[in-house]
Amino acid sequence: MTDSATNMPAGTTAKARLHALGAVARTPLNAAGALAVLGGVLLVPQAALIAWCVQRGLVEGAAPASLLPLLGGLLATLLLRAVIGWLSRRLADRAVEQIRVDTRARLARGLVARGPVWVRAQQSGALAERMGAHVDALEGYFGGFIPLRAEVVGVPLAILLAVFFVDRTVGLVLLLTMPLVPVFMMLVGWGAQAASQRQLQALTRMGGHFADRLRGLGLIRLYGRGEAELHGIRAAAEELRVRSLRVLRIAFLSSAVLEFFASLSVAMIALYLGLTYLGMLDLRGAPLTLGAGVFCLLLAPDFYAPLRKLATHYHDRAAALAAMDEIAIVLDGDTPNVSDTPVTEISTATTPTLLSTHGLALRHAGGARDVLHDVTLDLQRDQHVALTGASGDGKSTLLEALAGWLPAQAGTLQRAPGLRIGYAPQRPFLFAGSLRDNLRMAQPEASDAELEQAAEAAQVMRFAARLPEGLDTVIGERGFGLSGGEARRVALARVFLRDPDLLLLDEPTAFLDPDTEADVLQAIRQFARGRALLMATHSPMAQAALPQTWRLREGRLYVDGGNP
Repeated sequence: MTDSATNMPAGTTAKARLHALGAVARTPLNAAGALAVLGGVLLVPQAALIAWCVQRGLVEGAAPASLLPLLGGLLATLLLRAVIGWLSRRLADRAVEQIRVDTRARLARGLVARGPVWVRAQQSGALAERMGAHVDALEGYFGGFIPLRAEVVGVPLAILLAVFFVDRTVGLVLLLTMPLVPVFMMLVGWGAQAASQRQLQALTRMGGHFADRLRGLGLIRLYGRGEAELHGIRAAAEELRVRSLRVLRIAFLSSAVLEFFASLSVAMIALYLGLTYLGMLDLRGAPLTLGAGVFCLLLAPDFYAPLRKLATHYHDRAAALAAMDEIAIVLDGDTPNVSDTPVTEISTATTPTLLSTHGLALRHAGGARDVLHDVTLDLQRDQHVALTGASGDGKSTLLEALAGWLPAQAGTLQRAPGLRIGYAPQRPFLFAGSLRDNLRMAQPEASDAELEQAAEAAQVMRFAARLPEGLDTVIGERGFGLSGGEARRVALARVFLRDPDLLLLDEPTAFLDPDTEADVLQAIRQFARGRALLMATHSPMAQAALPQTWRLREGRLYVDGGNP
């Protein structure tokens, strides 16, 4: 399966994107539409059987026993329509579920392709809304609107032909009133899509606002901002309520107008039939039988039924188009990736260099000026370097750029082919779950023995042994339940488990007591044999443990206290 929806350029319309998303379930969607048409066409023999029963029983005075075959055929038709309707709904639901799962997978791949810096610049609640409510907004479009499109074409056409065959005047009334419905739907659709888009944007803002406030609830309580934040949540919820009611108002208005036109047309047909039977109107060459009139009158509401149902789901189409515009923010393939730094390969045949930069200029994400400029360095196997500098001088920024998390403003970055990088950031993210699960993220195929060996080397077992269930102890989101130093050791164990060629470590020994720090440094040095190591640190013990020191000062990189 090709990821066509993900690879579309940003200028692609939302309608084309929806079509591409539906490709994964095109077969069940087409089958659902075909069954819906078949079920609608069966209305013609159903009405004919009813009209025939009325004509035979009430006009011709046939014996009740002679009507049994007709009633049996009517019952079989009703049962067949029920089975066809169930199958159509089942196929549509299956297609919707398949599209929903596939779309969320596309969004996840899109977020991974965007990179960590782009994701960090977004509201996590807004991203969650796109993965959740915005994807769910596609359900009505694929499960209702798409199957109904075929039904709207096929069923009214079959009914129109059948009615024209019985009475041309009734057929003409249906033919002349039918164009009013799609024209009005088109006019309403313009406003419905705009209103739906504003509603989804309000939902995204409220979701992001609420999720961020939940995450910072402790800080909000600490500074006594609870009432102010509650007021902000109430304002966001009120905006969502107003926009939702505007969408509902358009939906109700469109349905009411369509019902009016359909009812008016049925009333015109009933009036024509009534006047004909009373002898006050004669537009036919032959008398109109009761059965023929009942047949036309039964099919008249069903002629507009697919259009009325489509009007109901037309709002779902508008909501899906609006949701697609929001989803496209993640799926657009032409937005620059955060790792847009020119990266080339360097040959390791004549030199053990693993990573090299030349003239690199870096700035913080969203910053207005460069933090580092003209950074030129080489990292080779068995080269172990302590990166020092005052807070804010750019140590973490440099490590993020070397790890591929941050684009450079200028300069080049070269890596050895197949280079494996292990990066332990200063604030590692730990997921809600067991310590074992958090470690296994680095190497899902690792055995328990390999996992425990990495945990032992990173001194994770020193504190895990005191926990109730060891490595199987469950921690909260973002490492809730662990200290800062313990979280850093878990991140270090991840790096060990990954078995990288280059280690980029950001303050791995911060918040550790001297004995534990010494053990961690010894484990790092032992593991780094045959590998390159660049460790950002403020610790004098860590600086003394490594043979080489680079210092960042005033945006420049100084090697061993020498020249930039």
